[in-house]
Amino acid sequence: MSEARPIDCWLCGRALGRKVEWHHPVPKSRGGRETVPLHPICHRTLHATFSNAELAKIGDQRAELVAKLEIGRFLKWIAGKPADFHAPTARRRGP
Repeated sequence: MSEARPIDCWLCGRALGRKVEWHHPVPKSRGGRETVPLHPICHRTLHATFSNAELAKIGDQRAELVAKLEIGRFLKWIAGKPADFHAPTARRRGP
């Protein structure tokens, strides 16, 4: 019997832990249907950083998300953390 390979987080690429959240790269409110697996902290960071309109424009273009300064910093910080790591997520800074 072969052991199943752990699923990786769509955003950070780390193996997923016990809790997995499903993210719509294009928000459901903008017609999105596809979902991708994320760590809860990665999911919260995306929604704290981008509005639904911004996420809809970016869509499933992960490379475009990673190129954003805020996400790049987050990915560098989260890289060595365990799969089930959790920390408070900073709120989006708005105008």
